[in-house]
Amino acid sequence: MHMDEDEPYVVHPIGVVRSTLRAISDAPNQAFEGAPEALLEIDSAFAGALHRIEPGDELIVLTWLHLADRDVLQTHPMGDERIPLTGVFRTRSPGRPNPIGLHRVIVTAREGETTLRVAALEAIDGTPILDLKIAIRPRG
Repeated sequence: MHMDEDEPYVVHPIGVVRSTLRAISDAPNQAFEGAPEALLEIDSAFAGALHRIEPGDELIVLTWLHLADRDVLQTHPMGDERIPLTGVFRTRSPGRPNPIGLHRVIVTAREGETTLRVAALEAIDGTPILDLKIAIRPRG
C-alpha cells in the first residue's frame, strides 16, 4: 500500500486544554496515575456542539500531543526499561508518527457556554483539542 503524501490532511483544533501540568515531565502516563482536573476550553464557534453535555457525562477527548517526538517507532512501555522495546502502535506512548492523544474523562462541571471542567486529565496546559466524543459502553 502506498500513501499519497501529496494529499494534505488538515485538522483544525476545536479548543485547548488548561491544566496545572506545565511540562511533559510533570504529566503522568495515564490519568489514573494522579492526573489533576483540567479545563477544556472550546472555541466559541463550536458552542452548539456542546449542547446537552452535562456533569457526569463521560467523554473521549482527542488531542494533538504537540510536544511529542514524531520520530519514535519503539519504546519501553510505561517508561520501564525492564519491559522490552515495543512498537509504539502497541503502546499508549505519546511519541509516535501522529501523536494523537486519547483521553477518557468525566465532566464535573460546565463553566460558561464553552468550558468543561473534567476530572483527571494527563494532558499538559496548552494541548490542542481535536475532537470530543461521548464515551459509550456496551449494552448488556
